[in-house]
Amino acid sequence: MLSINDLTYRIGGQVLLDDVQLQLPDGHRAALIGRNGSGKSTLFKLILGESQSDGGTIRISNGMKIISVAQEVPGGDQTPLEFLLASDIERTELLHQTENFEDPNLLADVYERLIQIDAYNAEGRATAILKGLGFSEEQQAQPLSSFSGGFRMRVALAAALFQTPDLLMLDEPTNHLDLEATLWLKEFLQKYPHSLLLISHDRDLLNSTINTIFHLQKGKLTKYSGNYDFYERTSQQQMAFSAAYNEKIETQRKHMQSFVDRFKSKASKSKQAQSRMKAIAKLQTVNIVLNDPSIKISFPDVEPLAPPLINYDKVSLGYEKNTVLHHLSGRIDPDDRIALLGANGNGKSTFAKLLASQLKPLSGTFTTPPKMRIGYFHQHQLETLMLKETAYNHLQNLMPTANETAIRTQLGCFGFSRDKANVAVGSLSGGEKARLVFSMITAVRPHILILDEPTNHLDIEMRESLIYAINEFQGAVILITHDWHLLTHTVDRLWVVANKTIKPHLGTLDDYRNEIIEANQSKKKK
Repeated sequence: MLSINDLTYRIGGQVLLDDVQLQLPDGHRAALIGRNGSGKSTLFKLILGESQSDGGTIRISNGMKIISVAQEVPGGDQTPLEFLLASDIERTELLHQTENFEDPNLLADVYERLIQIDAYNAEGRATAILKGLGFSEEQQAQPLSSFSGGFRMRVALAAALFQTPDLLMLDEPTNHLDLEATLWLKEFLQKYPHSLLLISHDRDLLNSTINTIFHLQKGKLTKYSGNYDFYERTSQQQMAFSAAYNEKIETQRKHMQSFVDRFKSKASKSKQAQSRMKAIAKLQTVNIVLNDPSIKISFPDVEPLAPPLINYDKVSLGYEKNTVLHHLSGRIDPDDRIALLGANGNGKSTFAKLLASQLKPLSGTFTTPPKMRIGYFHQHQLETLMLKETAYNHLQNLMPTANETAIRTQLGCFGFSRDKANVAVGSLSGGEKARLVFSMITAVRPHILILDEPTNHLDIEMRESLIYAINEFQGAVILITHDWHLLTHTVDRLWVVANKTIKPHLGTLDDYRNEIIEANQSKKKK
């Protein structure tokens, strides 16, 4: 069991966690939610012993094994499979002991423990986890150094899952996954046999895997029994009740204050007036913490262009001699809302680069209207920001002929006040950097938005704002994301990128999800 009592943590003189209470019994499945910067990851570090609190206690049951995803990205000559097997230190040490023990009585205990932790099926479990997270049998035998950072982070996640700890702690586990791997992870976590504590902004993951919500806001932790949808309904009802209660209290206060104002100077009424004044002092309203309405995403209006915005015929795409996609033909129209589906590595981002005019075809024709403007958000764009420059500087470089009012108006559409716009980008949070990128790509008033994993650094409120902005946008949208909720509420066409081509999926998103789940189940049987 994990038990946290009266936990306080300060940073830079400010209280980030204020007398936090959290009880997580064995076998329970909980999520820690809250706005970016509220202290969720800090609380994780305190539980894991990576930071020290300023007060309070964190108690963990004796012998309880806690695992989180390693922060360091694995590399070197080890294969993903070898890395997973080596990550279970207890199994590795026990197997070593079987080769060096002389005392048969002690050796029997070692073998019994190996059976308890299912050590002899370890390779099969590791292989299944890696398959679920998108590693083919061939990839499982390749050195870690040959993979991208995103795929190596998947290996780190796989290692945490493989060890099957008593408490599994995952901080945004879907950030480096495609939709297919995300669906597999949800199914895996639904069946996880021990305690689970998640930090996630993925509504579908929270709804399908956990039964307790801990909401961290303004340093305080509030518990809700249920999944995310239950939390949202309950918190909204509580806010509405609190607002109605405050209104009632304010009416009472005004009524009593009017009596005091009328009769406080009359001797015959002075005792009653004093009594009312004491009663007024006892009236307490409920503190209602509202989300900052200025933190939002808003895309600009755009003048219409005649269709098609993009036309391509018999196009092949790739890098040097490696053809990723071939013989593609199609068009993008102004009212299109298209999701690109398919496993990572199949060519979704390559196709997005073509549409964004950042990759030339190896063959075929690709045409766009001369006046068409493109807004392209790609998943590594935050890494290209100039950390010593401000948000204002970034927009000023993009809009050299614009005056200060126009630049600040554009930044304001994405929640950047004057003060925040003048802060060095290196001091901004991941969510703030993402909003800056949105501000930059829409400064040209694009006719088409190409969004490749835009939600990785956005909290749930910001994701809801993104849904609204996409639906209000007057141009075309091409979307690559693992966020099921975002897909469900924004797209109306599904294109599957697989086997070096792109084909429309004629079913619904639920049909596609069922196909992925069936494919995952088929993999398990092999």
